[in-house]
Amino acid sequence: MTYTYDYPRPAVTVDGVVFGIDQTNCLQVLLIQRQLPPYIGQWALPGGFVRPGEGLEQAARRELQEETGINGLFLEQLQAYGQPERDPRGHTITVAFYALVNLWDYQVKAATDAKAASWWSMKQLPALAFDHGIIVQDAISTLRSTIRYRPIGFELLPIKFTLTQLQRLYEVVLARPFDKRNFRKKLLKLDILIALDEKETNVSHRAAQLYRFDQRKYIERQKTGFNFDL
Repeated sequence: MTYTYDYPRPAVTVDGVVFGIDQTNCLQVLLIQRQLPPYIGQWALPGGFVRPGEGLEQAARRELQEETGINGLFLEQLQAYGQPERDPRGHTITVAFYALVNLWDYQVKAATDAKAASWWSMKQLPALAFDHGIIVQDAISTLRSTIRYRPIGFELLPIKFTLTQLQRLYEVVLARPFDKRNFRKKLLKLDILIALDEKETNVSHRAAQLYRFDQRKYIERQKTGFNFDL
């Protein structure tokens, strides 16, 4: 038996903010160019309408795969946005998710209603459709808060990395420089790194030692948290 509602219901969508760090240590966000109205040709976050019987995270994963070809991400719910005028098609509530990825592990390919899909530097974002500019800024604010009490490098760095690369990751996300000696001292105290008997290759400067994350301790720290006072 179908239930009849006395009141109209807003539509529900999902949007995904996917961050990555490129080879020049620049923070990137994944965007799609819209192929359908509204905002044809404008850049936006990958996302779309939630289907009947579909969970929010399930819908977010489906839209990411359909529009960018990316799947298997660990998504975290950011927040909901429901200003009545945010979508010219009518009152639409969107639930935003964010994710962190290693750019080298994913091949981005536009599909379905996306004309194009590509990574954009956070420093040079185009004007975004809907209220997606606000959503991106909220996501980076959340990321900057999260990085102080949970490790995030496992998702953004290569498997093997230098301490300089890890420091640069924090500097890029938090948009501020850190003292090299102080940063490394505090970082090593977290006890989530394993020093490898390897060094950088194919570099013009003195080769630095490589490290990797201790996955067991890393996952434990994600659950228990820490206070990385920078």
